[in-house]
Amino acid sequence: MQHRIDPEKVGPQGEVMAHAIEACVHCGFCLPACPTYQVLGEEMDSPRGRIFLMKEVLEGSLSLEEAQPYIDKCLGCLGCVTACPSGVPYGELITSFRAYSEPKRRRPLFQKAFRMGLQETLPYPARFRAAARLGRLARPLKPLLPSFLRAPLELLPAELPPPEPLPERVAAEGERRARVAFLAGCAQQVLQPGFNRAALRVLARNGVEVVIPKGQVCCGALALHTGERERALRLARQNLRAFSGDYDAILTNAAGCGSGLKEYPLLFRGEAEEEEARALAQRVKDIAVFLVELGLREVPPLKEPLRVAYHDACHLAHAQGVRAEPRALLRSIPGVELVEIPEGELCCGSAGTYNLEQPQIAATLGERKARNILATGAQVVVTGNIGCHTQIQNHLRKLGQNLPVLHTVELLDKAYAGQL
Repeated sequence: MQHRIDPEKVGPQGEVMAHAIEACVHCGFCLPACPTYQVLGEEMDSPRGRIFLMKEVLEGSLSLEEAQPYIDKCLGCLGCVTACPSGVPYGELITSFRAYSEPKRRRPLFQKAFRMGLQETLPYPARFRAAARLGRLARPLKPLLPSFLRAPLELLPAELPPPEPLPERVAAEGERRARVAFLAGCAQQVLQPGFNRAALRVLARNGVEVVIPKGQVCCGALALHTGERERALRLARQNLRAFSGDYDAILTNAAGCGSGLKEYPLLFRGEAEEEEARALAQRVKDIAVFLVELGLREVPPLKEPLRVAYHDACHLAHAQGVRAEPRALLRSIPGVELVEIPEGELCCGSAGTYNLEQPQIAATLGERKARNILATGAQVVVTGNIGCHTQIQNHLRKLGQNLPVLHTVELLDKAYAGQL
């Protein structure tokens, strides 16, 4: 696709965007892989449609206001990246375009306030816990609230688990095989603190010493993917300092956080810390990848066979190309029967804050995912991302199903402990 974009006029990511646009040959392989195209059926709600719109805006042929409704409906799931035969780096394009366009936007006051509330709450566990408690108190008023406030209330769990503060270090059991740093995440510390505890137990059981750096903060993915580049940079700079130690790897157990850290080279493009960001990103690994590379210590067999459906989090499968490793971990548990979910490559509709900002499309995708999971006849659903966990659990419950939804390492932890 030919373009007339002047990279110098559109900021530090201008060259990135120009390259991505030029790589698109408009073939259409992305259409069936795009959740919003599947739901809405509009060309402009497809990746190639959005690429055309972004090109026109950057060239000055189309106003931002005309293109923005279609750009906003993109989940950023990157299913199109997996499907694209031309290797279009769509993730770099959409992230860079949002960073370029957000400062130029004129949003309604209530929308600005809502987005600011998300940015000032979700990345900070103490604030998020306080807000979640207030949200639970507000649930009886839900019918009286505007639609953009009803969506967050629906996603809150019936009960918040008690906080589980993490230690600064967890020693390896037996011979030490590795030493890693661990990113604790934000929302999952409030919604599912058991994810981190399970991860630490599994790592220790496998001879891994784990350091949880005190200076770490939110990875910045929430800000980065919603166009708040300066906010993302502030958080990322703190993490560059926090994770600067001598570790075999920097581990995450949340697909979105792992992708956020791996995007630091894009975020820091043109900044003084660009090489430092690149070095950090190269050390980041999802916990499933790390455990498979390390080699699991033997897992005891289950008491009864268990039928498990594995859901591919988009930012594992599409953004990081991690599909085989979580399945390998699950198959390493004697007694697990692993089943695939129909349309497993399609996003569940969580996508960071998407299910809060685009609740109708997200709900359609969430119900579709839940019904596909139920069609497998699985006894347990497993995934590797807190957003997917919350979305899937919510929509299974809406269908009247209390199917357990676990993190990959939670199932592994339970198997090690003889609880299955």
